Amino acid sequence: MYIPRIVVTSGEPAGIGPDACVALAQAAWDADIVIAADAGLLAATAGALGTPLKIERYDPSRPPGAHRAGVATVMHIPTARAVVPGRPDAGNAAYVIGMLDRACDGCMNGEFAAMVTAPVQKSTLMDAGYAFTGHTEYLAARTRAALPVMLLMSDGLRVALVTTHLALADVPRAITRDRLRATLRIVNMDVERHFSVPAPRIAVLGLNPHAGEGGHLGREEIEVIQPVIQELRAEGLNVQGPVPADTAFTPDFLRTADVIVAMYHDQGLPVIKHVGFGNAVNVTLGLPIVRTSVDHGTALSLARTGKADAGSLRAALSLAIEMTALTARARP
Repeated sequence: MYIPRIVVTSGEPAGIGPDACVALAQAAWDADIVIAADAGLLAATAGALGTPLKIERYDPSRPPGAHRAGVATVMHIPTARAVVPGRPDAGNAAYVIGMLDRACDGCMNGEFAAMVTAPVQKSTLMDAGYAFTGHTEYLAARTRAALPVMLLMSDGLRVALVTTHLALADVPRAITRDRLRATLRIVNMDVERHFSVPAPRIAVLGLNPHAGEGGHLGREEIEVIQPVIQELRAEGLNVQGPVPADTAFTPDFLRTADVIVAMYHDQGLPVIKHVGFGNAVNVTLGLPIVRTSVDHGTALSLARTGKADAGSLRAALSLAIEMTALTARARP
């Protein structure tokens, strides 16, 4: 039986990432789960939550074995400063970045089959001087990926984004023919590759209300989106649109698409979070590694209170296991 070794980064130490990792470790998994964290922080978190947890240090030379309930295999990375729940400290920014770098590099060199990320506090990382707009962009730069594509999924709904963490005023200029063409090709390739959906049906949203209303409410559909769709359809991709966003998310229309491609962050993600908040998963397409993540932030006010829901991290890990299994079966 194939047992993938998957690394889980515990995220912002003052947030709910450590809480979710403690909860994750309570179940048995058909994967070798390695948690990147300060071992003392994880032990303190388990103690604050009143959750029994045996901590074992990660040994890379040990053959992968299925995760045992109640045990956390920890790849110890020490924090620089004491952690106060709910109060991020820029002095621990290097710790957070170090976890991501170690996990990402381990995926690149084959040590890990996938990485799963708990949420980080972007503002704290930026305050510490890191040019960090998000996991997606950071991991793309680390792996030298040309274009990362954010895909969120829940209950059979998949939504990919053409632009991610970008001010709304900057979105129209960022949606170029080249970017849209590359995004749709990545979505087509990776939805088929990672989820076994042959020739996926891709619905592309318009940028403007009513998909521009024939140019009366904006010309991006006429000048950028429609020409790219026609070009890719000629190549054989199963692409339709531009579709008005208020039409695309109706039940009847969703039955005609395997994935929705939205133009910007808040066009597509509110729908996903309404459908499955707490159980949705963020997948980064276009990377040479498998990376999944949660659909929520650090929830600082819930750290160590016992009120944090680990459902999204569990779903992200489950999906990572499924994706690595598909990859393993595809190997000659």
